[in-house]
Amino acid sequence: MPDDIGSTVPRRQLGRLLRQFRNEAGVTLDAAAEALEYSRQKIWRLECGMGSVRVLDVKAMCELYGVSPEMTEAMRGLAAETKSKGWWHAYGDAVPNWFELYVGLESAAAHLREYEETLIPGLLQTREYALGLARLDQPSIGEEDRERSVEVRLQRQGLLTRRLPQPPRLDAVLSEAVLRRAVGSRGVMVEQLTRLLDAGEMPNVSVRVLPFAAGPHPGAVAGSFVILDFPATNGGRTAPEPSVAYSESLTGALYLDKPDELASYRCVWRGLERLALDEAQSADMIKTVIAEMRHD
Repeated sequence: MPDDIGSTVPRRQLGRLLRQFRNEAGVTLDAAAEALEYSRQKIWRLECGMGSVRVLDVKAMCELYGVSPEMTEAMRGLAAETKSKGWWHAYGDAVPNWFELYVGLESAAAHLREYEETLIPGLLQTREYALGLARLDQPSIGEEDRERSVEVRLQRQGLLTRRLPQPPRLDAVLSEAVLRRAVGSRGVMVEQLTRLLDAGEMPNVSVRVLPFAAGPHPGAVAGSFVILDFPATNGGRTAPEPSVAYSESLTGALYLDKPDELASYRCVWRGLERLALDEAQSADMIKTVIAEMRHD
């Protein structure tokens, strides 16, 4: 996983610099695309840090934007660092293009704050629960491809127990509906909820439940989301990567990093924390739901 961190962060850094210099030069996306004979989509993807970047492209864009030779050389170095491929590339189409960036950001994060309105977070799912979801999400694919998509999810979970770099902190707030929405058999759900209890015992994981009794809450409008915060690098000498709020849909995702967007999601998160049960109360509720499932 350290190698994956090394490719994702440079892509984001380089993308921000390319967007900054384009804006400072007063060049629109369309004008840049026409001048460079690129598609508008290609420039947008480079600026969003989605995928590796050719050194040749960086040179051409820097020339167009009037970037100094010294900064151009530094950006060429960043482009070279974007070439390494993450572990998920071995799974091919099992990882959608729009999700690749998230997997890299997740690996690089120091702190994940996740609210789930409908499902167990991917980092805390059991194999059978994940397989049940895959059968719903991808009913038309073969069992082998479905197993590969589940393997990706299980592979991601390794970041919570890795030794180096330090594993991230995961604070999860789950709607009570997540506990009661059956995916698979009762046995699958009992195993999954037991997994939640075990995860809550980990030093870097907090699992809290937002009960129905809390009434209307800001998460009902925001929907499920993750806020990712990143560590400082170079022994604290380099500022952390900007935080990102991630929101997923059936066919894509939003990566929100503007200050006002992040402020909105952080405000929602604070509201959820105020309404959620504490960790001990949440564990008790999970145990109650397990008992109900076993005796129904």
